[in-house]
Amino acid sequence: MLDALADIAAACDLTVPPGLLLPVGVVGAGAITRHAHLPAYRQAGVPVAAITDLDENRARALADEFGIPRVMTLDEMLADDEIAVLDVAVFPEAQPDIVERALAAGKHVLAQKPLAPESGRGEQLVEAADAAGRSLVVNQQMRYGEGMAAARAMVDAGWIGEVTAMYVSVDIVTDWSAWPWLVESPRLDLMYHSIHYFDTVRAVLGDPVDVTCARGRRPGQLATGETRTITTMTFGSGALANVRVNHENITGDQAAEFRIDGSEGSIRGTIGLLYDYPDGRPDTLEVNSRVVPTDGWLPYPVTTRWIPDAFAGPMRALLREVAGIEPAPTTAADALQTLRLVERAYAASGE
Repeated sequence: MLDALADIAAACDLTVPPGLLLPVGVVGAGAITRHAHLPAYRQAGVPVAAITDLDENRARALADEFGIPRVMTLDEMLADDEIAVLDVAVFPEAQPDIVERALAAGKHVLAQKPLAPESGRGEQLVEAADAAGRSLVVNQQMRYGEGMAAARAMVDAGWIGEVTAMYVSVDIVTDWSAWPWLVESPRLDLMYHSIHYFDTVRAVLGDPVDVTCARGRRPGQLATGETRTITTMTFGSGALANVRVNHENITGDQAAEFRIDGSEGSIRGTIGLLYDYPDGRPDTLEVNSRVVPTDGWLPYPVTTRWIPDAFAGPMRALLREVAGIEPAPTTAADALQTLRLVERAYAASGE
C-alpha cells in the first residue's frame, strides 16, 4: 500500500530541476502575485529576474519583499534578451495584448485564466503562439493542487475503475470588494471561479457532449454578476458531472467538497483553500477502492496548499515544455477548450 501511495505522490511532484530554470519576468504586482505567484516561485527556486506594473511603487514594494533585482517597464522587459519567460498577471481585458506582444518579442508566456475575455480572442492567442514558435501555457493551477492531482493520479491508475460521475459542491461567502473590477463584471462565477472546476472536470473526463446551466444572485448582493450556479455536463462515455457553487452563504457553515465515482470505487475530498481564503488549509482526500483494495476509506496525506504551492505547477509545466520533455497539460489550446466550456454554460443558462 505504501508503494502505491508513493506512486500517487510522485504524480503530484512540483519540483523544478535546476537544469530547466529560465529567468522569468513578472508582469503585474497585484495581490495574487504577492500571495501566490512569487511565494511559489521562491519556494520552487524559479529565478524572477524582473517585475513590472503600471504602479511602479507597487512593483518596487514587491521587488524589495521578494528580492527581485530589477523593476522595469514592460517595453524594457520585452526588449531584454536575458528574460526568457513572462508571467502575465494582469486584468483579463489587458492580458491578450500583452501576451501577443510578448510572443512577438520571442518570450515564452504563462498567462492567467481565462485565456481571453472570449474564445475568438483566445483562438488568436493560440495562433500567435504557434506562429512565434513559443510556448503559451495558462495558469489553471487547480489541476496542480495536491488534492486534485492525487485524485486524478488515482483515476489514471485505475483505482476506481471507469469514472461514472464527478461532483463539485461549494457553499462559501466571498467578499468581492477585494476585486473592484469583479464587482462590476456582468459575468462572475462561471468565468472567474467555476472555470477552475470546469478545467478540473475536463482533466478527468474530457470535453462534454452536453451542458446545462442555471445561474442566479442573492437579492441585495454587492456583485453585479452571477454568484450562484448549477452546471451539469454529460460525456460520451455516459459519465456525468455536476458543479454547484454558492458564493452567498450567509449562515457561516462553509463547505467545499468534491467526489469522483467509478465502477470500482470512489474518491472524495475537500477544497481546503475555500475554507479560509486566501490562506486556506490543505485539501483532504480519501479513496475507497476495490482494485487496490483499500478496505474502506483510505486517507491520502495532503501536505501542500493550493495557494501558494500549486502555482508552481503551471510554471514547472511550461519549463518542461520549453525543454522539450513533454507538452504542458494546460497549454493555451487546452485552456481554450475550458473557455469554450464556460461559454457553453453561459449560453445554456440563457436558454
